[in-house]
Amino acid sequence: MPTPPRQSPSPAQRRPQPSRRGARPVAPVRRKRPRWAMRAVTTLSVVVLASAGIGHAVVTSLDAKIERVDPFKDMKNRPQAGTGMNVLLVGTDGRDRISEEERRKYRLGGAPCHCTDTIMIVHISGDRERASVVSLPRDSYAEVPAGEGREAHPIKINAAYAEGGPNLTVRTVEHMTHVKIDHYLEVDFTSFMKTVDVVGGVQICTAKPLKDSYTGLDLPAGTHRLMGGEALQYVRARHIDGGSDLGRMQRQQRFMAGLISRATSSGILLNPMRFRDVTRAVLGSVRADKGFGTGELLDLGRAMRNFSPSSSEFTTVPIRQMSYTVKGLGSTVKWDTAKADRLFRALREDQPLAAQRARTKAVPVEVAPQEIRVQVENGTQTEGLGKRVDAALAATGFRTTGRPVDATGRTVPRTVVAHDPRWDRSAKSLAAALPGSELRPVKGLGPTLKVIVGADFKRVLKVRSEDPTQGESIVVRGDEAVCS
Repeated sequence: MPTPPRQSPSPAQRRPQPSRRGARPVAPVRRKRPRWAMRAVTTLSVVVLASAGIGHAVVTSLDAKIERVDPFKDMKNRPQAGTGMNVLLVGTDGRDRISEEERRKYRLGGAPCHCTDTIMIVHISGDRERASVVSLPRDSYAEVPAGEGREAHPIKINAAYAEGGPNLTVRTVEHMTHVKIDHYLEVDFTSFMKTVDVVGGVQICTAKPLKDSYTGLDLPAGTHRLMGGEALQYVRARHIDGGSDLGRMQRQQRFMAGLISRATSSGILLNPMRFRDVTRAVLGSVRADKGFGTGELLDLGRAMRNFSPSSSEFTTVPIRQMSYTVKGLGSTVKWDTAKADRLFRALREDQPLAAQRARTKAVPVEVAPQEIRVQVENGTQTEGLGKRVDAALAATGFRTTGRPVDATGRTVPRTVVAHDPRWDRSAKSLAAALPGSELRPVKGLGPTLKVIVGADFKRVLKVRSEDPTQGESIVVRGDEAVCS
């Protein structure tokens, strides 16, 4: 039975607290770059909270504290402006601004990468009645446009910031999406926990336990109100059931929907003092373009007074290949160009993304194929069969290695899905795509599942996640992502 949400703490209790499920020993600091998408969540809260239209004085003080950048300097040949407003939200690495105690407590080891760990396009409709959020995976294969003595060249999209700052980041996103960016918001992660605490926490729910040894996240199935510390772990976690950045982004979108729900239903937007406290918590690490100021915030606020979770929709750019190897870049994420073009056309034309919902028939599974890593082995004498199966699984969305090999034995009668018992849910989802296959637990195999193709192989079935917040191209409304 789901656990009831915890009561909102008093102001004195709103500091991040260890989980009540019992203290855990502090793990050694890991030299691994964490992912900081929660800065984008925090930034969007500024826009949502401005929807109160509380008064000029409060928002003017907000404007005065925002650090300014000029991401549009000397930009030419930009996409044609559409209807509505497009905001590019980026989250940058800010571990150099936190205490050593917080680094140890929340496992934030490693040196700052000076790159964008999160990139989202937030489209506010022309009638100000809808917000559409599109996540762009940080490792997306991108092409930097030529200009200012710079030749066009391939790059991971998050590295554009390290190479040319906000300006090159905007240029690259516009070049890849053909969506004109109207405003730029950059947020450091340091204000995230304070913001979550000051709104009284965010409620999330999960049908399955969520446990990630890297971040320390340990949530049983049920409903939980997460305060700053656990919220940080929730949006950072990316090692749940062999998950990837896609699963992490979908949890971030779910959290963003919960934050919107909390802000719009708790009276925060109608209480000037609480509104002031939240904006103070948010603004410590925000940078924005010079054109995004008091006037824009007030105009947006007046238009969005009736904003609610059902007014928001979330998706991730459609992906064709999760491990697209590029010389000099390594493994990148390759977009599905045709589907991505349709998605970004909807933004340009100010159309709801819900119209892009997938309508193809597929077998429902618990874990989305985009979350499952697969190595294919040919267990038959049929040459090229392993390659065909690998391609068919990849086309269905599974994260295959793209390098099928021959099995030790070439007389396998029945197709086998070998898996580490810790990834049993992923194995069942993979087996659903291979009708008649046998599940075979193998301790210590790790997160990559193995398909040994047998003589009985006939075809690969299309599968889809039964959870609408999984799957890379599914559009989810905010009211679908929050707890009912």
